[in-house]
Amino acid sequence: MIFALVLLILLVTLSVMIGSKAIPLSVIWEAVFNPSDDIDQFSIRDYRLPRTGVGLCVGVALGTAGALIQALTRNPLADPGILGVNAGASFFVAIGVTVFGVTSIQGYVWFAFFGALIVTVAVYVIGSAGRGGVDPVQLTLAGVAVGAVLGGIVTAMALLDPQAFDQMRNWNAGSVVGRGWNVLLPVLPFLVLGVFFAVIAVPALNSIALGDDLARSLGANIIRTRILVILAVTLLAGGATAIAGPIGFVGLMVPHIARWIVGPDQRWIVAYTILLAPCLVLAADIVGRVVIRPGEFPVGIVTAFVGAPVLIVLVRRKKASGL
Repeated sequence: MIFALVLLILLVTLSVMIGSKAIPLSVIWEAVFNPSDDIDQFSIRDYRLPRTGVGLCVGVALGTAGALIQALTRNPLADPGILGVNAGASFFVAIGVTVFGVTSIQGYVWFAFFGALIVTVAVYVIGSAGRGGVDPVQLTLAGVAVGAVLGGIVTAMALLDPQAFDQMRNWNAGSVVGRGWNVLLPVLPFLVLGVFFAVIAVPALNSIALGDDLARSLGANIIRTRILVILAVTLLAGGATAIAGPIGFVGLMVPHIARWIVGPDQRWIVAYTILLAPCLVLAADIVGRVVIRPGEFPVGIVTAFVGAPVLIVLVRRKKASGL
């Protein structure tokens, strides 16, 4: 845990220092505690610090959401997108672009957030239909089905009007470029509320992992826990997707790493994920700035390159992939 915290602090520092131009640590210190009109200080205060803050919050949100949904569905390969979060966000952003002419990131945020919220609730209702109530497999299939349908509609809309969707391209790749406090702060209360719901729900998830019947016999309130988890996943993954677009593999891979370190206890998995997930996002952002300098790779592309081979290794380990 101490190592993870030190790594996070190091990556936060590097995220502020590294960019199209490397800035010394002394200048960063001056920019924070003794501000002036220096161009480097302006770059730190107005661009790099907000970008690093966005990376931190997005990482915590996606990682926590991934850990929760894996525990709820008892599926080690589950991802926040399984509940339609990414598909709902992308679909409503597409509606905003085509119908309302939204062209700014500030406009994308609210369309994406409420799209994720509405579609996730719809998937939960579909997955809980029937006599047996909420079934993890049924919930997973409902999320995949709705996501596939909405993804196809968005692709068709983009092909019909490519000029309108040109503004959406950067967001859809999953990026923290250009995201400042004006984008983060409106969504931050929802992320904090999502973490609060997650903390309340986590203790009961250990019982639910043993099966519904045994969880009830141990005194776990299954319906309450599932509702809390759905709310937390919606707020966390929906808010993160609204800010930075659909970034894959963070919510899928980091809980595996945490489980590999601490075992099946969901309380420790979530605690480690809160520290390790922003490390992955910040590291991917730093790599994206360096590899094709002065250009940049979006975070979503870097996490896909890094996440795919690492995930293949992790899922082959019984200790990492078992729930």
